[in-house]
Order: sequence, then structure tokens, then C-alpha cells
Amino acid sequence: MFNREPVQCSQNRMDPSNGLNRPLDIVPHTEVKMKDRGQWSNKMEFVLSVAGEIIGLGNVWRFPYLCYKNGGGAFFIPYLIFLFTCGIPVFFLEVSLGQFTSEGGITCWRKISPLFEGIGYATQVIVALLNFYYIIVLAWGIFYLSFSFSWNLPWSSCNNTWNTGEDTISSVQKSLALCNATSPVIEFWERRVLRISSGIEEIGTLHWDLVLCLLLAWVLCYFCIWKGVKSTGKVVYFTATFPYVMLVILLIRGVTLPGASRGIQFYLYPDLGRLADPQVWMDAGTQIFFSYAICLGCLTALGSYNKYNNNCYRDSLALCFLNSGTSFVAGFAIFSILGFMSYEQNVPISEVAESGPGLAFIAYPRAVSMMPISPLWACFFFIMIVLLGLDSQFVCVESLVTATVDMYPTFFRQKNRRELLILVVAVVSFLVGLIMLTEGGMYVFQLFDYYAASGMCLLFVAIFETVCIAWIYGANRFYDNIEDMIGYRPGPYIKYCWLFFTPATCFGTFAFSLIKYTPLKYNNEYVYPWWGYALGWLLALSSMVCIPLWVVSKLSTAKGSLREVISAALSLNNVCSMHNLPANVYIYIYKPVYTISQKFCTVRFLMFFKEVSSAHKACIYLIQNTAGAVKL
Repeated sequence: MFNREPVQCSQNRMDPSNGLNRPLDIVPHTEVKMKDRGQWSNKMEFVLSVAGEIIGLGNVWRFPYLCYKNGGGAFFIPYLIFLFTCGIPVFFLEVSLGQFTSEGGITCWRKISPLFEGIGYATQVIVALLNFYYIIVLAWGIFYLSFSFSWNLPWSSCNNTWNTGEDTISSVQKSLALCNATSPVIEFWERRVLRISSGIEEIGTLHWDLVLCLLLAWVLCYFCIWKGVKSTGKVVYFTATFPYVMLVILLIRGVTLPGASRGIQFYLYPDLGRLADPQVWMDAGTQIFFSYAICLGCLTALGSYNKYNNNCYRDSLALCFLNSGTSFVAGFAIFSILGFMSYEQNVPISEVAESGPGLAFIAYPRAVSMMPISPLWACFFFIMIVLLGLDSQFVCVESLVTATVDMYPTFFRQKNRRELLILVVAVVSFLVGLIMLTEGGMYVFQLFDYYAASGMCLLFVAIFETVCIAWIYGANRFYDNIEDMIGYRPGPYIKYCWLFFTPATCFGTFAFSLIKYTPLKYNNEYVYPWWGYALGWLLALSSMVCIPLWVVSKLSTAKGSLREVISAALSLNNVCSMHNLPANVYIYIYKPVYTISQKFCTVRFLMFFKEVSSAHKACIYLIQNTAGAVKL
């Protein structure tokens, strides 16, 4: 299809009218008509979509507990250090990369450096595994929400078929008594919701009520993204904003309860001595990566639907501060409630503080049952949980779909094939998720949560992302591209982070996580069998091995001397010319030999060969919809 004849390009092929540079005299060629890739209708859709993705369950059930556990206000010191050395730089890198290339999580890296395309595959493996288990939390939330519409909350009493009769309740205080007895809220969680077995060896039967909740969650997720950014951009107006309404309501209610100040004090009181514990720093680093959804390809996918001249730098900074601010405020809402529980039960707050699912489905329901009009507050809380999880979930699915469609655009951008791809992803993920709704499903869920999308995997990917951009592509070159998009160069601090601080910090944290690795224990009691840990490490390595395997594969299959092979693998595809052109039109520079002496001249967004060594051949082609080639 390619004609390998030398080509001479000149600036008179550009049309400078309207400030846009567009190639002229394009020779028509036969192609199958494809749908447009799509763009956000306005900036607000992008901002809300990213906010919905990054502001999720971790802000509510993980960050406040980590503050309390790791020295209260002192925890903000390592948190802010990781935020400014890793969180913001990598966040901005991924958003700007997506906007610059207009490609999903895999093909964007292919265009930056073919040798490091494995970074894209690693991110998509992580997000695919995340899609399997993250939505299980939504199923639990929907299940609890369905029980919240009854006046007598089922987890507030012992008069249910799933109770053992060993629990107690104080009729005087109308609240749970924790005096050496099993709490009814724990029994509801373990014996009614999970119906948990004694170990992963006993998978048991499916819980069909939870299966229906999971099915409903996937139906909601499917219809939120089935029309691409056209539907996603509209849905996030509700899913990304309404949780804030719920959070404000719960915050106001929490701080007005007796004992709230006790919880807030435990949340914020600084214990600077905790900073000497390396685990505190590890928790801060992993929280940044979890909370900011970096190294998942999601930010790249969302950024790829931006207009080329969108100010992604300003958006990234605003979204990062919004995310951390939400986590901080959520801590007041959560710990004011926990302080109320501690006050009502006259127990230390350490006995009521929980993290993760324990907070959402044990501690908070227990607190709600003590409040007046408890069903109302239960509904508010679980609606917030469902919506926080929903937009994070469907953006992760969108990331995977976008990456796949951009790899095979001629196939998937026809008729309803993209919608069918989303359906296939939803059905497969639903079927895999069923194993987590069995009697032993919680043990499987914990394996996925601990290993599949762990901080270790995200740190590993972040190291290669920053090295690829800063050292292979070139930090200054990428800054030039950013200036081309937004009209000015950001301050040099982020560039130095990409070059030095971010990879060094990520590598140190990654090494520490390996050295201090402790095997997973469910509830700090149940020890998994050897094959359970083997499965966990298989989940973790399935993403990390993509990067070295791709490098080895690329180098081993290339022809030529080692120097030529490495030069070819590190060569940069032309991504400067992808913008201000008709939809789905790209410029591609085909170089059969990669030792060409070349000098590039950028004219607006179109890159031309200025010089070509007489010893080699080179051509510039216009690829339209990837279905054919037209020589310029």
C-alpha cells in the first residue's frame, strides 16, 4: 500500500486561512466510512468526567482512616510531598498526553515511542482487572440501599433469620451494645450480605439477590457510556455532582451530633512521631496513586476527547486540588459520625474506626442506626456510595473501550460495533464478577483488591511513564508540544519532576513495598493457601510484565544491527500533526531505515521533512481513517 519514493514537501501545501494549517489537494481513495471519534461538547463535561473518575470510594472510606491511623494532621506532610512530586506531575502527564495524541491508553504510547507501547498494555490490564471487582462494591451498595427504605433497618436489630441469637441490643438506648457480643450490623454484613464461608477453598453457591444487584450495576454502567462521550458527558452532570450534595448533608448532620468533636480531634490531631515510621510514607504514596486514578489509562482516554487547544494544565491543577480537598472534607463527615458512635457507646474511637468496606458496610450503618430517622440517613449514605462508585466504574470501562477502538478504528467505528464492544466487556466482566458473589467470594475480592490494582503495580507503571516521556521522548520536546496546545509553557517544576523527582520517588516507594511486603490476611486472621497467594501474584505480575515483554519482543523481531534496532524502537511517530485537521485524519512519517539524518521543521501542527539523507528513502503519507494512504 505504501509507495516508498522520496517526497519533497513545501509550505505552499498549507492553507493559512482561519489560522489553521490543513493539507490541500488530497487525492481521494477508497475507504469504509467510519464514525467520528467524538469530542466533549464543552469543558464542563471533561471536568466532571475526570472529577467523577478520581473522586470515588477511596476519598470516603480510605483517606480519612489513613489520616487517623498515621498521625492525624501529621499525615498531611507525606501526603502533600507525594501529591506534588508524583500525583500532580503524572496526572498532568496523562491528561496532556491524551489531549496531544487524541488516542487511547495504548496507541498514545505507540506514537510516542514504539519500544514502550507495553506501558499502554500494562495500564489496560490493570483497568480490566479493576473492572472485574470494583463494581462488586456497587452491588453491595445497591443491596444495602434496597434495605434502607424500611422504617426498621435490618442491621439494627437481632430479630432476623440470619442472626445467631448471640447478639444483644439495648432497648434503653435504642442502640447497639458492643459488650462482648456480636453486633447485628456485623451479622447482617457477614451472614446476610456475604454469607461468607470459612475460606477461599469453600467457594460455595451464588447469592442470586446480589447477582441481580450486580446486573443492575452493569446495566447502569452500560447505558452511561454506550454512546461514547455523547452519553457520558451528559450523565456526569448528575453522577459527579449529586454525591457532593449527599456529602454536604451528611457533613452537616455529622458535626451537629454529640461527640462529633471527639472524632474530628482524632482525625486531625497531629502525632509527628508517626513520621518516623516508613509505613506512613508508603500509605501516603499509595493513596495518591489510588485516589488520582493515574497509571490506569483513564485520564489519557478522557483527555483524548478534548479539543487540541484546551488548557489541560489549568484543568489538571484544579482537579487535583478538588480531589484532595474532597478527601479532606470527607474526613470531617466520616469522623464526626465515628465520634458520635464513640460517645454513644462510651468506647475508644479506635474500636469504631474502620477502613474500606468495613467503614461503608459496618461502621457507618451502625452509626446510622443510632440516629433519629435512620432510614433517611441510610438512603443518603448509600446513594452517595453507589454514585461515587458508578462514575469511577464507567470511566474505567470507557478507558478500556477507547483503547481498543483506537487500536482498530476501521473495524469498531462502524455502525453499532462500538456499542457491541461495550456490551461484550460488560458481559465478560459480569460473568467474571460472579465468583465474588459466592460464599467464598469475599476472599477472591480481597485478592483482586490487594494485588491486581495494588500500589506496587501503579508505581511500576509510573516509573516507565515518566522515563519514557522525560528521557526517551524528551521533557523539553513534550513541553514544546504542551506550549503548542495551551499557548504557554508551564513552570519548569513539573518538567524536573518528570526527569528526576517522580521516577526516583516512585522507584524508592516501589522498592520499599517489595521489601516490606506482607501477605494478605482477611480480617488479619484468615491465612490464604499457597495457591491463593500464587493467584494474587499472578494478578499483580500480569500487568507489570507487559512492559519488559513488549521491549524484548520489539527488539527481538526487528532487523538490522543492535544500534539500528534500538534506534528504530525508540523512534518517534509524528503526532504533532494530528490536530486542526479534518476528523480522523493523521499524518504518518514512514521511515524504512531509522538512521536517517533528518531535521524537522514544525509549521503550525504539520511536520515536514527538511532534509533526507541521500543514502536512505523516506516518505510522508496522509493516512485518512487508517483505510488508505495518500502521498503528500
